[in-house]
Amino acid sequence: MARFPYTAEVTPTIFEKSSAGRTGTVVPEGDVDTPGVEELIPAAHLRASPPRLPEIPENEVVRHYTQLSLKNHHVDRALYPLGSCTMKYNPKVNEATARTAGFVGLHPFMPQAGAQGALELMYDLTVWLAEIAGMEAVTLQPAAGAQGEMTGVLLMRSYHESRGDGETRTKVLFPDSAHGTNPATAAMAGFDAVELPSDAAGRVDIEALREALDDGVAGMMLTNPNTLGKFESDIIEICDLVHEAGGLMYMDGANLNALMGVARPGDMGYDIVHFNLHKTMSTPHGGGGPGSGPVAVKSHLAPFLPVPRVVRNDDGSFGLEWDRPESFGKLHGFYGNFGVMVRAWTYMRMLGRQGIRGTAEASVLNNAYLTSLLETHYELPFGRGMHESVFSASEIKKRTGVKTMDIAKRLLDFGFHAPTVYFPLNVPEALMTEPTETETKESLERYAEACIAIANEAESDPERVTTAPHDTPLRRLDEGRAARELDLRWTFESED
Repeated sequence: MARFPYTAEVTPTIFEKSSAGRTGTVVPEGDVDTPGVEELIPAAHLRASPPRLPEIPENEVVRHYTQLSLKNHHVDRALYPLGSCTMKYNPKVNEATARTAGFVGLHPFMPQAGAQGALELMYDLTVWLAEIAGMEAVTLQPAAGAQGEMTGVLLMRSYHESRGDGETRTKVLFPDSAHGTNPATAAMAGFDAVELPSDAAGRVDIEALREALDDGVAGMMLTNPNTLGKFESDIIEICDLVHEAGGLMYMDGANLNALMGVARPGDMGYDIVHFNLHKTMSTPHGGGGPGSGPVAVKSHLAPFLPVPRVVRNDDGSFGLEWDRPESFGKLHGFYGNFGVMVRAWTYMRMLGRQGIRGTAEASVLNNAYLTSLLETHYELPFGRGMHESVFSASEIKKRTGVKTMDIAKRLLDFGFHAPTVYFPLNVPEALMTEPTETETKESLERYAEACIAIANEAESDPERVTTAPHDTPLRRLDEGRAARELDLRWTFESED
């Protein structure tokens, strides 16, 4: 099959390309009288000598980093099928809008009268997200999905404290397929995290839920579709049971890409839901950022949302409301990650109501097609999911010794990033694959062809797979050593 090759040769570091006396910029002398450095910075914090920076002309700097970019995988190169991460293509109009001078140059301390455009955009976004969620109020402050989760459990805590049972409601429930951040976040907020098993279909075990519910439960955190890609078809009963026990229902919105515009969490019975704008609304987030995790709530939880809230004033202007005495406080510096909000606003405005629904439908269709191409070559323990499916290489491993990690490494040779591996934890040798709606039929077929070729190699030439990758700038790394002995800084010979 045709491959999308990496630039395989080893590129010298920017320091190795340095040559004394070369420069790419000339900085003019300042013409404003200022105090000396010694008067501004304590002597103990001043360098004894200038930093040893690379000396290299501008064109070589650009070429160097362009070469490095060709060694990495990103969604502009090819499919990035990370299950649950929704690494979809980011339309370039999103970037153009986010770089508008009035947005990108706006100072966070700008008086509200001079930031009306930004505030109006944020207000619009809260209205649109509330509609998609089927809820009444939204905060844009959380800067990531995990911070959205933290907001959700802090809202649970504030709600129960306001009712006088904050000391006794100490448990938060979650299924065994949940993201690891769910129990971690609950524990960070002071709750006991209680895991529930999945049933044979990969959904919440209703009987186990009934047994776990008592007057000590503060709420339940449940992704829908869940992390196996399965829609929780008993969600209304689940919400009713938790509410009858006095708890709240929180939806981790990690997989909202499959639902938006089709079904609303609020209509299912959820009280709280967080959005991953950096996933569902297409801001690129590889490498850990940027992120944005707004939270929508039903009206009975609105008083507890973090301050400030973006509001529309009686005179039609927009502002920030701080006078909210029941709020649990401030969550994030300033008002959240604004650039991600601009991209999300652009994306939603461009799609419109029907386009948002069509996006969800296309993501489910794409996954159905990809799953149909792969299901005879890889196990599918819980069947096809909605927008993502969790395959397993367990039988391949038993027959050939080829593990999921080997398959992931071999995919690099075919020009594809691997899917999410070894997660969720209740699927052995898991390959969690999400194609997203942005991929074409041909793109999905190329990826499936690569996965099938690797499955065949595992049977005929397993060593070819277990020693992969072969065509990348670096061969397989010692990941355990890399995690323990990080080497992130250039060291000059004189420092050795």
